[in-house]
Amino acid sequence: RSQPQVPQDHSQRSKFDEYRILRVPLTTESSMKLIEDNNTLSFLVDLRASKRNIRDAIKKMHKVKVASINTIIRPDGQKKAFVKLTSDHDALDVANKIGIL
Repeated sequence: RSQPQVPQDHSQRSKFDEYRILRVPLTTESSMKLIEDNNTLSFLVDLRASKRNIRDAIKKMHKVKVASINTIIRPDGQKKAFVKLTSDHDALDVANKIGIL
């Protein structure tokens, strides 16, 4: 068996981290209304991400507590997650930190 020309990197870093799970925050008019009225953020997420993955990624990246998560798969094949925050965190503040507003 021949030896490889380039040494291979077998690091244990997960390729499915929080930056891959949460792709883009949505900035549509309806998502702005959700932020203001329901304390809910909306994101496009990886299709293979579970609600638990999304909850952990939100907690790690934005340091907020999540009350509930609803997900849908859009007709174009992308997954959308609606993340409702607990009452002690304000979705407007998180949206300002992200740069949505």
